[in-house]
Amino acid sequence: MLNCRFGGMQLSVKTDTDAYLIAPQPGLPRLTRAVTGRDQTGAETTINVVEERPLTIYLNAQEIVTAMTIGDYPEYLALGFLRNQGMLRDGEDITGVDYDEELEVVVVRTARKTDYEDKMRKKTRTSGCAVGTVFGDMMEGLEGVSLPTTPLRTSWLYDLSAQINRTPSLYLEAGAIHGTVLCQGNRPLVYMEDVGRHNAVDKIAGWMLSEKVSAEDKILYTTGRLTSEMVIKTAMMGIPALVSRSGFTAWGVEIAQQVGLTLIGRMKGKRFMCLAGEDRLIRDADPDGIADEPKRSGRKGSA
Repeated sequence: MLNCRFGGMQLSVKTDTDAYLIAPQPGLPRLTRAVTGRDQTGAETTINVVEERPLTIYLNAQEIVTAMTIGDYPEYLALGFLRNQGMLRDGEDITGVDYDEELEVVVVRTARKTDYEDKMRKKTRTSGCAVGTVFGDMMEGLEGVSLPTTPLRTSWLYDLSAQINRTPSLYLEAGAIHGTVLCQGNRPLVYMEDVGRHNAVDKIAGWMLSEKVSAEDKILYTTGRLTSEMVIKTAMMGIPALVSRSGFTAWGVEIAQQVGLTLIGRMKGKRFMCLAGEDRLIRDADPDGIADEPKRSGRKGSA
């Protein structure tokens, strides 16, 4: 199991929060900073705001990217980013993942010699918060993707939505954050947060790669918009279903339809919309028996 370091401390991936394997840790030092300002009445108020710091990722001797991140699970973020960019192959012999906290650098080493200079010349900046970067052709690697036809029960979706939305998180603590959750059936397994939805997904991809976790029976739940990059990353990870509280982009829907990904958005209370992969859905829960989602008092502006 990969050990992750943060702020001079060793992070444990085990948690008692709703049986997650990894749960949000909103109280972890250095994730937020107290800042004092004045509210609409002029009264002095102190709130917690999310920290963000640079993390430079190397693949062997080549610098790949510097990502702005909250700084937790840097090794998972580096592994997942490289995997989702197609720079780490299936079955790659990874000989080391080294994080230097002082330099804020992660170096991923492989037995195979790598040189992605040409691939890095062509890069596309993608839409969304904490703008993501895709190197090379955005559709590269999707041609051979064949997603499993694992059934997806609507009762699982309702259970997951209720559990995830009640989980203490950095979003509820400070806002300005995105969350992504790896799920199996009606159980949320790994909940990652970051300033960009892309980083949160990459952390999960890195955890799956490190722990050799299979993807065919998993569901990816995100608080962010269902953009083309979110769909591509989910498909590249081999996960057959992507679910969000938020909405869609047209290109994201088109790609999901092409690769056979079940794409569900606007998942709030009893309501959701499925715009791709409807054939995988088993409607075993009566929406009339599901309560509408109450209005939340959490932070706004992060979705």
